[in-house]
Amino acid sequence: MAEENLKKTVLHELHLELGAKMVPFAGYDMPVQYPMGVLKEHLHTREKAGLFDVSHMGQVILRGPDAAEALEAMVPVDVIGLAEGRQRYAFFTNERGGIEDDLMITNRGDHLFVVVNAACKDADVARMKSVLEPRGLTVELLETRSLLALQGPGAEAALAELCPAVRDMTFMDVATVTIVGAECWVSRSGYTGEDGFEISVPNGAAVDLARALLEDEIVAPIGLGARDSLRLEAGLCLYGHDISDTTTPVEAALTWAIQKVRRAGGARAGGFPGADRILTELSEGAGTRRVGLAPEGRAPMREGVEVFDSAEGGVPVGRVTSGGFGPTLGGPVAMGYVPTALATPGTQLWGEVRGKRMPVQVAKLPFVPAGFKR
Repeated sequence: MAEENLKKTVLHELHLELGAKMVPFAGYDMPVQYPMGVLKEHLHTREKAGLFDVSHMGQVILRGPDAAEALEAMVPVDVIGLAEGRQRYAFFTNERGGIEDDLMITNRGDHLFVVVNAACKDADVARMKSVLEPRGLTVELLETRSLLALQGPGAEAALAELCPAVRDMTFMDVATVTIVGAECWVSRSGYTGEDGFEISVPNGAAVDLARALLEDEIVAPIGLGARDSLRLEAGLCLYGHDISDTTTPVEAALTWAIQKVRRAGGARAGGFPGADRILTELSEGAGTRRVGLAPEGRAPMREGVEVFDSAEGGVPVGRVTSGGFGPTLGGPVAMGYVPTALATPGTQLWGEVRGKRMPVQVAKLPFVPAGFKR
């Protein structure tokens, strides 16, 4: 996309002021790193707190009769049982059982609040409208709010300086609070594996909120580069890479997100796109599985590297879907898909990098333990 056609978030000028290097991402001009650099930004978030602009993601309001029941027909998770003030990870599936996008669903009492990925938001909104509007629901993509993520072990202390009430929140709690004079929708969640918050804030207050948080010496601005390495160490999927419309939740090792009530024998089993295949795989297993991969040595194995079960000869048995350097671990980390028979941690495999087979072991995910406040 030509640079002049890229969209800009409300924080764009602040990113430039802070010295960000900007790159095209999902149709937006986004900060990939700041002068601190990706490595230090990553470690700062793990040790203190990092502030991310994720306003490019889609924030959607669903209103109408039986909204939870209606949305539940599109996802294999328990939406009806989601309590008010709570959030849940979910994914849209297709008739083949593939994942069309992953998303977060929040029960805000009189409506549902859904956050979808930037690259998929137009398709997701169209998908929701096609299913939900005939059932009397309204689907509204919010253009009036920005989204910030404050992540890291220091996130609670930093945000509590502006809003002490957040100290009482635990993982996946959602609250409506006033920060910098504006109504903010705060969830105790994120995509780094660390404790933290995502804050939906009116556009007019977004810069003030960002500046107020950055006044705290433990908070630093963090770009997309470190966001990617943080989520990789945390074993979290990136849509379009680790999961796609041809990947089922069982293959993707996301079965933890499918509650018992939606599984075979549950009170509301099935009833979502691809249910036949997904429920069969839940009971019988899938042929392939997403795993962690720990390359030996220092050379990273990046997306697209083919994986073999022998040091020489044979055909590829799998593929790396995300890979790079893990700053917390001081070495390369990756994720990818291998046959389920080879998915046990410790299994010896080989990745072909520039024509040379390099040893890699199947590793347990996440690479870095989660720091969520339960």
